[in-house]
Amino acid sequence: MRTQGIVFDIKKYSIHDGPGIRTTVFFKGCPLRCWWCHNPESQNPQPETIRDTYRKRKFQTHHSNTQGLLGREVSVREIIQEIEKDIIFYDQSGGGVTFSGGEPLMQPDFLYALLQECRKRDIHTAVDTCGQTPPEILKNIAGHVDLFLYDLKLMDDEQHIRYTGESNKTILDNLRQISRNDSRIVVRIPVVPGITDGDDNIDRIIECITGLKNIHEISLLAYTHLGDEKYRRLNKTNRMKNVPSPSSEELRALHKKFEDRGFQVNVGG
Repeated sequence: MRTQGIVFDIKKYSIHDGPGIRTTVFFKGCPLRCWWCHNPESQNPQPETIRDTYRKRKFQTHHSNTQGLLGREVSVREIIQEIEKDIIFYDQSGGGVTFSGGEPLMQPDFLYALLQECRKRDIHTAVDTCGQTPPEILKNIAGHVDLFLYDLKLMDDEQHIRYTGESNKTILDNLRQISRNDSRIVVRIPVVPGITDGDDNIDRIIECITGLKNIHEISLLAYTHLGDEKYRRLNKTNRMKNVPSPSSEELRALHKKFEDRGFQVNVGG
């Protein structure tokens, strides 16, 4: 089993990636290319050059005043040592560790080893996933995860392919699988004006998740332009420059729509 992986950041004291105060570990690599992705530095599975480095991040190797290498190979032991520093905050707040990205299931052996080490220490774990992974990989880790943060974006398969580069068929099948396996799930929906927020898409998401077991909460994630500068620094095309963030009125309406169907709803986490 691989005990090393490639990580591009660790965020301490996070309150938007699961319950309580958390440490979020960001894995490199993602199978999707969502137009609205606010972590474009996560997509490439390998370390990559970023321009105009203005701060030295924990997993960024500084090369010069204008370039740095984002992401590096780390061991399970190194990550666990970072996690253990914050156990007191997890205990006091009901928090824990969230493995995010990118897509952590692209590094399944590394993720599995980290989950096992967290379980030995009785640390709550969450996995933030887009669900685009072979079913056997998801099945292998499901029993070691306390909470899945599971993304649902577009229900129309052609639209999903257009805006993410991949079909949603495996994603939907995997969601049903982990629901049947009694996994605790928060469904996360990016609210992107003109793309994911249409009535038909929202109604089809509600239809899909109604009746699934263990849907703990719906999180509505408003699209923002926080990633714009990253696209520039990575020399990547930003397709969303002219797309506005959703209004507070739209978010309230979506909140009510899910709430009226019996779901617990949260905006922004």
